[in-house]
Amino acid sequence: MVPVLDWGRRYRRGDLGLDVAAGVITAVLLIPQAMAYAALAGVPPEVGLYASIIPPLIYAAFGTSRTLAVGPVSVAALLVANALADIDAPAGSPEYLAAVMMLAALCGGLMLATGALRLGALVNFISHPVLSGFTSAAAVIIIISQLGALAGIRLPRGESTTGMVEALLTQLGQAHGATLALGLGSVAALLLA
Repeated sequence: MVPVLDWGRRYRRGDLGLDVAAGVITAVLLIPQAMAYAALAGVPPEVGLYASIIPPLIYAAFGTSRTLAVGPVSVAALLVANALADIDAPAGSPEYLAAVMMLAALCGGLMLATGALRLGALVNFISHPVLSGFTSAAAVIIIISQLGALAGIRLPRGESTTGMVEALLTQLGQAHGATLALGLGSVAALLLA
């Protein structure tokens, strides 16, 4: 039931240095990633940090895979923002955060029930083209939703993808020059590396 009690007894002190190095590398990756996903979901950055710290700690005690990466993911952040786009509370408000927590509790309960009933095999019935299309569409939506931040332009929340592109094009003259230069330089550095 609690795998850490089993492997914890067999843990070798010689592995501690490598585990600390792995933890530092994971933290260096997760901190900016979690803050970006929080922005994508419409919650404050500290919520993203909590979402990147607490799940790995819980999984370390109760998980069974040594290679599984646990934490926030872009598709989940996008789905949260999309699911809550029509509520009257502005992003980041206490009401919005309460809705995010309720949605997280509901999804967590459904995942626990799905796991307890061993229904994970149902995913095999979703065809590869459908999964590939969903992943590609999520990537396009994430890229478009972040173009406003790249240019220093605030895009309306809850807009469709075409609405976001239209809002971006109409406000392009209001782009913040330094933000745009830094963003494009960063993207160029990533692509050239």
